[in-house]
Amino acid sequence: MQRVLTSVTLLGLLVATAAAFAITEHLKLQKSPLYAVQVSAGAEPPLHPQPVVFSPVCHCQTSVARIGIRLRHPDRVTVTIVDSDGNTVATIADDRRLGAHSPQHFVWDGRTEAGALVPDGVYYPSVYLGNERHKFQFANKITVDTRSPSVLSATGLKPVLQAGPGRSVAVKYSVNEKAHALLYLGHRLIRVGRRTGLSDKIKWNGRLEHRQLPAGRYVLSIGARDLAGNETPAGQRKHVTVVLRYIDVTPGQITVRSGRPFTVHVETASKRYTWRLGHRHGERRGKRLRLRAPATPGTYHLVVTENGHAATAVVRVRAK
Repeated sequence: MQRVLTSVTLLGLLVATAAAFAITEHLKLQKSPLYAVQVSAGAEPPLHPQPVVFSPVCHCQTSVARIGIRLRHPDRVTVTIVDSDGNTVATIADDRRLGAHSPQHFVWDGRTEAGALVPDGVYYPSVYLGNERHKFQFANKITVDTRSPSVLSATGLKPVLQAGPGRSVAVKYSVNEKAHALLYLGHRLIRVGRRTGLSDKIKWNGRLEHRQLPAGRYVLSIGARDLAGNETPAGQRKHVTVVLRYIDVTPGQITVRSGRPFTVHVETASKRYTWRLGHRHGERRGKRLRLRAPATPGTYHLVVTENGHAATAVVRVRAK
C-alpha cells in the first residue's frame, strides 16, 4: 500500500511539474503587445541610431523628441514622459485609440502639460495599454539640454592664406563639450565641422559659397553646435584674422644699380605668372624671379600677375 501511495505522489509531482513547465513555456511564447519602439531627437526618424539629446529652445531640427511605437493588436494608448524618479512630467497622448502594426509617432517638445520647460536632465517614455491594462516604462533615455556650448580657444595656424586649388588655412579650436565647430565669415555660416569632439581643426579655403573672394584681410569667427542643437551665441564666438593672398612678391622694395641683376621671391599657387618692369615684360614659373634692372636710374614698379591677381614691388635703380 505504501508503495502505491509513493507512486501516486510521484506521478502527481511529475504532472504538476509538467504543467508548470508548459505554462512557463506558453508565457515565453506569448509575444509582447507592444513592439518596435523607437526614440529619437527631431521630427523625423534618424538614418542611424544616435544618442537622444534635444533642446526645446534651439529652433532647429532637434527641438523635439520623437517616440515611435507599433502595436500587435488595436488598443487605447496613453503615452507619458517621466523623470528619473518615475514622476510624470508630460502626457503626449491620452487614451488614444490606435490600430495594429502601423507605426505611430508621438512628439514631445520638452515642456510640461502646463507649457513650462522641464529642467535639463534625463527623461524616459512610458506607454500604458488600456485593453492590456499594462504599463511599459522604457529604458530609452531622452536627454534635455538647453545650455549653449562655449568655445574655449581658437587659433589660426597660419596668418596668411596663399589661396589656390587645394590650399586652405586651418583654425585650431577647443570647446567645453562635444560639438561641431561652426565657421563664420561676418554673420554668415560658411562651414560646419564634420566631427564632434572637445578639440579639432576646421579649414577655410578663401571662398564664400564657392565664390573666390578678393585678396584682403578677413576675420573668421568660431562657434559650436552641440548634440542637442544649441549654438554658441554670436557674442561669445572666438575670432581669428586671416590675410588672403593670391600672389606675393618679396622683398617689397629693392634698391639696385642700373643694369645689374636682382632676384625676388614670388609666392603663388599658380604654375605660371607674368611680370612687367618698365617697358619689359615676360612669363615665368617658379618661386625665384631673376631680372635685370633698367639702364636708366629711377623708381620703377615690378608688377607680377596671375589670373587677374597682382602683386607689386618697388624697384629703385641707382646710377652705376
